Amino acid sequence: MTTRPTGRLFGTDTGHDLVLTRTYRAPIEDVWASLTEPDRTARWYGPWTGEAAPGRNIKVQLSFEEGEPWTEMRIEACEPPHRLEVSATDEAGAWLLEVQLTQQDGSTEFRFIQHLSGDKLTMLPEIGPGWEYYLDMFGAAHTGVNRPEFDDYYPAFAEYYAALRRDQSSS
Repeated sequence: MTTRPTGRLFGTDTGHDLVLTRTYRAPIEDVWASLTEPDRTARWYGPWTGEAAPGRNIKVQLSFEEGEPWTEMRIEACEPPHRLEVSATDEAGAWLLEVQLTQQDGSTEFRFIQHLSGDKLTMLPEIGPGWEYYLDMFGAAHTGVNRPEFDDYYPAFAEYYAALRRDQSSS
């Protein structure tokens, strides 16, 4: 599990990308399965239903959020076992999320990217700690270790992400 924040923020032509990376000693196909199979996503994010294919919508239950709500996500791109991109819209606006997997020397790098546009940068002190938590939930589910506690991430990591936002805004 992460003991300190790891996210990085990059300016893009359309806004900013929040990037978090984890590495697993596992084949890429196994990490891909933890990312995409409903019974395995249920262990760290929530189960999903629907016909998964690019351009199609699925429903995902946010099992580790208050009330365990269901949300609709659109699969924007799916290139097994290397890339998955999904989008969703909720009361906070539109979200575009991407995962890129690469394998080298028996390890798989998991690169999570949230494409931030509009006023989403202002939400970084809440968004960043949340994704740190979920990526560590992914790691715990994938490796079989105990799940992390959200209270270890928020508000503890909020100032780090506020500083990233300030640094990006001033550059």
